[in-house]
Amino acid sequence: MGLRIHFVVDPHGWCCMGLIVFVWLYNIVLIPKIVLFPHYEEGHIPGILIIIFYGISIFCLVALVRASLTDPGRLPENPKIPHAERELWELCNKCNLMRPKRSHHCSRCGHCVRRMDHHCPWINNCVGEDNHWLFLQLCFYTELLTCYALMFSFCHYYYFLPLKKRNMDLFVVRHELAIMRLAAFMGITMLVGITGLFYTQLIGIITDTTSIEKMSNCCEEISRPRKPWQQTFSEVFGTRWKILWFIPFRQRQPLRVPYHFANHV
Repeated sequence: MGLRIHFVVDPHGWCCMGLIVFVWLYNIVLIPKIVLFPHYEEGHIPGILIIIFYGISIFCLVALVRASLTDPGRLPENPKIPHAERELWELCNKCNLMRPKRSHHCSRCGHCVRRMDHHCPWINNCVGEDNHWLFLQLCFYTELLTCYALMFSFCHYYYFLPLKKRNMDLFVVRHELAIMRLAAFMGITMLVGITGLFYTQLIGIITDTTSIEKMSNCCEEISRPRKPWQQTFSEVFGTRWKILWFIPFRQRQPLRVPYHFANHV
């Protein structure tokens, strides 16, 4: 499967995504400058903690960029429908094109998306079958990075030994309290929002229900057999190997696994 780039022209989405990038840059630049590097230089923390911080930051950024630019599952204008699967397709009453069941027409993007969960302005893209796994990784690494930054901010004032070497000529040192207060405010706000979003996403995957289906009470298939959570997550991430669920650098392949399968990891 080739890499399909999907770019949405939406100024509102650009502003939301720009805000996310600003918060990411704010933390990736200032937290190490004020907390990590000074305490490392004075021997208060090991260097591995700095490496972990930057590693999580890179994973978070890669998941954000890929979730934003990856085609969520846009349907072609003239899809080839296998004869055996015609019962699983329906006509969209907005674009008058055939689409698989559980697809949805996004009014903001103007096309149907396979197994669309919702349109997210924070990534300026729909969350659908082909980029849902990246959106989950973005939520996970954003929450992890936020907790990591808040933990170091707390330890900087209440746990670590006071810094002996402080260059008061630096702007970030002179205005440290204001910078750290703003970082804490953004971190707590982000943590609360992401935790709620991540929780609803996990519940949706476990119950095999999209956000749109929940809001519209569209449960035609409520009587379908409940899948094991391993199967639903494997279908979203495109692999049974759980270690790969956390890697945003790979290419996802559609996966259709049997109802019962062995736990490989």
